[in-house]
Amino acid sequence: MSVSKVFTARLSACPVFDEDGDRIGKVRDVIVEYRAAHSPRVNGLVVETKSKRLIFIPIRQVESIGSGQIVVSGEIDSRPFVQHGQEVRVLADLADRSVTFNDGTASGTIEDVQIEEDAQGNWSVGQLFVRLPRKSKQLFGTGPTRFATWGEVTPELTIGEQQAATQFLTAHSEMKPSDFATALLDLPDARLKEVVSMLPDERLADVLEEMRESDQVTIIEWLDEEHAADVLDQMQPDDAADLVAKLDAVKSEALLQRMDPEEAEEVRMLLEFAPDTAGGLMTTDPVILPGDATVAEALVLIRRKDLPAALATSVFVTLSPYEPPTGRYLGLVHFQRLLRYPPHERLDTILDREMEPAPTTMRDAEVARVLASYDLVALPVIDDAHRLVGVVTIDDVLDHLLPEDWRQVDAEGEVVPSRVSQRVGTKRAVTAPANSPAARRTHGTS
Repeated sequence: MSVSKVFTARLSACPVFDEDGDRIGKVRDVIVEYRAAHSPRVNGLVVETKSKRLIFIPIRQVESIGSGQIVVSGEIDSRPFVQHGQEVRVLADLADRSVTFNDGTASGTIEDVQIEEDAQGNWSVGQLFVRLPRKSKQLFGTGPTRFATWGEVTPELTIGEQQAATQFLTAHSEMKPSDFATALLDLPDARLKEVVSMLPDERLADVLEEMRESDQVTIIEWLDEEHAADVLDQMQPDDAADLVAKLDAVKSEALLQRMDPEEAEEVRMLLEFAPDTAGGLMTTDPVILPGDATVAEALVLIRRKDLPAALATSVFVTLSPYEPPTGRYLGLVHFQRLLRYPPHERLDTILDREMEPAPTTMRDAEVARVLASYDLVALPVIDDAHRLVGVVTIDDVLDHLLPEDWRQVDAEGEVVPSRVSQRVGTKRAVTAPANSPAARRTHGTS
């Protein structure tokens, strides 16, 4: 039976198994991330593999904790664990840290940390097991203990050269990516570079997607190629393609070579299309299912927390294979229609076959007209063989049609000049050869 609350000391050296029962390794630590208004969020586990390598397993891959073992699902990232700036190791860093109770009654030392799961499956720090100073004058013995929540104490901060950046990340940890991007670009260059280097790849990817392209280029070029490629892997394929298209040919090819092969393949495909066409606007991550899938299966997939809202509005049905480019496109089912049918209903019996998909060559203005005319949030895109290759969402169309500087406006609605690229003097012109995919995407030729 899986538990929803556990003290981290009990997880130390706990064996970790995959879904097939094969042992992956043993737990060495728990990674948490400070937040401004809530207790620290649990990011995942540091696991020592049988080869003595430390790897990171996100907490979302943990299926169960209990019976002296941990079971995880999904593909395990075997790359060596790297601790980011705002992340804290519970056993190595948080245990033995001094705390002061906010009511002024006492101070003490953290001896153990409880983590707990909420109803949505998110893990965070629950109670702290705090050892208070020993009151007895006897030579032997220990002080009393006390349980406390994170909000009842103030932990002693570690003083170091990265403290200021860590505090910035903590203070802005719960900001939406768009707001955090604005706060980030207001930093001086030196601090900005430091904060960017400490951001987890997924968070930095989300933030970059909310910046104008000139600032994206400047920041991505600050990173070493391995780090930059990891960030591109975490971005939406269409956003990654737009960014790669702004780099010179040598740089873009080097990053594509270092990216995950599947992610790089999607980006390369998108680079083949002009940016003002359906192919150039689409994303390649829609929810795709076979016709014999049920309503229940579809609802499970669109309920995923990491699925963008626009992509959760429809399920697209095709023949095999079910990764773009798929087999022949059959139709779509809107999520509202899914709610009107019983869970066992097959998708091929409730398909919307009347909505015509867009060819990859459809111009951006026509894509916008179709979305507006039929009150759509997402429009399927097919190739010449009638295979589903992607989906254009309303947010991608708006982002494309609005002026480049729409994200940065002041209180009076006036456009704020590009912050980072202006400071460092970046005015990039695409230098990719005229016949390269990046150049075709940038100049609108195919």
